[in-house]
Amino acid sequence: MENNVQINEYTNLLQDVKQRIRSAQYEALRAVNKELIGLYWDIGKMIVEQQERYGWGKTIVVNLARDLQSEFPGVAGYSSDNLWRMRKFYLHFKNNPKLAPLVQEISWTKIVVIMERCKDDLECEFYMRMTKRMGWTKNVLIHQIENQSYEKTLLGQTNFNKTLPDKIKNQAKLAVKDEYTFDFLELGEEHSEMELERALLSKVNRFLVEMGGSFAFMGNQFRLEIDGDEFFIDILLYHRRLKCLVAVELKVGKFLPEYVGKMQFYLAALDDILREKDENPSIGIILCKDKKRTIVEYALKESKKPIAVAQYRITSRLPKNLQKELPAPEQIRKLFDEVVTGKIDVRDRQPKIKEKT
Repeated sequence: MENNVQINEYTNLLQDVKQRIRSAQYEALRAVNKELIGLYWDIGKMIVEQQERYGWGKTIVVNLARDLQSEFPGVAGYSSDNLWRMRKFYLHFKNNPKLAPLVQEISWTKIVVIMERCKDDLECEFYMRMTKRMGWTKNVLIHQIENQSYEKTLLGQTNFNKTLPDKIKNQAKLAVKDEYTFDFLELGEEHSEMELERALLSKVNRFLVEMGGSFAFMGNQFRLEIDGDEFFIDILLYHRRLKCLVAVELKVGKFLPEYVGKMQFYLAALDDILREKDENPSIGIILCKDKKRTIVEYALKESKKPIAVAQYRITSRLPKNLQKELPAPEQIRKLFDEVVTGKIDVRDRQPKIKEKT
């Protein structure tokens, strides 16, 4: 018995030490990244200032890259292409107090992707915040940009404002998109719900990435037994950051209002039977091949459970007529601020990149 106790105590000690090491490694990487971003900022700033002062053109960057690579052989990052990116980086963010602090929170490779692929500051801010919050890799970030996650998230149709606690409702709105692209599936336009489900499960990792990257798979045809009867949820997920169960119902046709009643039933059962005390209310996503926005609005209007209605497509495209449905810039900015700070404006608490004088 004494040996078993000692083994258990040693196992606990080992786990604690490993966790402490991982924590230290993570903090060290954060510190290194912050210093690297600060270095690239300063180099970009110096290039811009010297070009403005002496009227130098492109040659200065080519010469600087050559001499830096000669002085620091084997050190990556000082190619002429990357020096141009540093210059662009400084010019892009130097007069933007909203975005400048955010660049220290993600890696250089992700900053480059966002700079080169985003159309405006609000889109940049969205992908920076989501990359940090969701832990997106570079490839996941590229995938999200190519599939227009910014537009599709802001167009999302949910009733989260009135059905979720204030502490998570805005985060939940950013975690659910209006449209999901399943271009990785080998399905024709005509398919059954069972075929769709099987295809998604055969590539479940790609499915979870498209859903947003913070979901864990809990099961398909998830069985609920209530008063002797059986009910089955198409796909059950868990959102690690929202700390809630997410029920997904797949519909290969257009959205019908009665789908909301069925989802409310599932969510009530999940909250009563499976939800843990420290978890947030379960969320439902009704995923349809087609929907009419006004019908969805009426269907969700009186719902007491948090539900989102989204479309899926086998090929990626955002209908042009939805562009005018995007929220106004001030509404988007307010949403970003509330997600990150709760009630405090982000400008009151974000550190700025320190410029050398």
